Amino acid sequence: MNPLIFYPVPDLGPVMKGLAIGGLAIFHVFLAQFAIGSGMLLCDLQRRSAGGRNPLARRFSDGYFKVLVLVSFVLGAVTGVAMWFTSIQVSPRTIGTMVSEFHWMWAIEWTFFSLEVVSGYMFYRYGPRLDDRARMTLLVFYSIASWFSLFWINGILSWQLTPGGWLTGHNVWTGFFNASFWPSLLFRTITCTATAALAACVLVNVFPSVSREERTEIIQIAARFLAPMVLMPFLGAWYIAVMPADSRGWVLGGSIAMLLFLTLAVGCSTFIGGYAVLALLRQKLYINGATATLLLALAFLATAGGEFVREGARKPFTIREYLYSNSIAPDEVAHLREVGCTSLDPYPVPGAETFPNLQLITGAKVYRIQCSVCHTLDGANPLSELAQMWSLDQKRLNFAQLQRTKPFMPPFAGTPAEVEALVQFLTWHQAHRPAEWPESSDPEVLQQIADWLREAGPGREPPGGPDLTVAVKGASR
Repeated sequence: MNPLIFYPVPDLGPVMKGLAIGGLAIFHVFLAQFAIGSGMLLCDLQRRSAGGRNPLARRFSDGYFKVLVLVSFVLGAVTGVAMWFTSIQVSPRTIGTMVSEFHWMWAIEWTFFSLEVVSGYMFYRYGPRLDDRARMTLLVFYSIASWFSLFWINGILSWQLTPGGWLTGHNVWTGFFNASFWPSLLFRTITCTATAALAACVLVNVFPSVSREERTEIIQIAARFLAPMVLMPFLGAWYIAVMPADSRGWVLGGSIAMLLFLTLAVGCSTFIGGYAVLALLRQKLYINGATATLLLALAFLATAGGEFVREGARKPFTIREYLYSNSIAPDEVAHLREVGCTSLDPYPVPGAETFPNLQLITGAKVYRIQCSVCHTLDGANPLSELAQMWSLDQKRLNFAQLQRTKPFMPPFAGTPAEVEALVQFLTWHQAHRPAEWPESSDPEVLQQIADWLREAGPGREPPGGPDLTVAVKGASR
């Protein structure tokens, strides 16, 4: 066990930190899907246009690629950097683990990403002047590079939910090719082709000097890339089946928020897939710009729902059974209950001079270390409102036995005095931070909290299940 490492913790005010990362991630993932699927679609259009057989396909490819560069390359780069920057600020220990464990995978991914960018910009700059063979070569390079960029990232992201045998031996390949690797990769690949197809249907409707018949021809070509969506239900079921049992339970109804987002993703995908199969592929109907834009918007909502479920299913971990969402490892909890989580925290509490006593400052530190990554005080997912109706003793009990209060919460990692400090800080905040506030140091209260902590234990112990901390003890480092 390594000692708990402290990092500066940013205060985003009413914005939940996880929500900030999630919002950026959803937007970035959608742009990445567009870029990856577009490579495959453009290869098909180039194949059809070779030898002058379909001049429209070639002309549309050039116009489509300009939009791809402007939207995906530029915005994708901005949101990608923003996502990394925000993630490092909010959860540096998780990001550090991902980089240190998979640094060669990241290096390989960045190599493919570089090839994707170079081949993409070469096609953007020289594509219209190149012959068919050179154009196809660049597009194949672009398509392969972008898909393999997904391949490597998918292995690392899916490892966060199902690290499997990596927990016991830290074998990189065991962690990379984890249980959810293949269903996740195949599902994401289909999502990419569907996003590119819908984007093509939108763009062809604003493409200049094109007749309705010509638009219909491009739409029919693009619609073929929606056909693999019929496999989504099977891949989605496969992905859910390999989830840890408690994660699967939350997704399928244990957490109403996750169930709603899953329903959103499934509902939007079903509507898009149904329209594609029945209207575009079977009846070969024309789709106008408004309808195509609506379907693309639904695809964005499906992506948002799916990403929320993927992130939420890991709770209370950022790396399943290895690192809790508050960046405390399971085998550190017992030690922190002896020495405290705030005793070595070197960072001051902003505005501490306005706090009535030292106990409240300690409570603010406890909140910052253990709560603030998923909660705010008064904004999104606010702690003050969640505990609004709790009495003092309820707060003490619920914080001391946090993993029993909510099964997707990590256990409290601190001393009885720190539980009491958090209770007093939250109660003082709910009382609108009066200038005077007495310290609470009743020995009987602290003893009761100690008993509650001991009763719940330092690990997660679902009813009827084993202590998960014991199962992975010694795995983290």
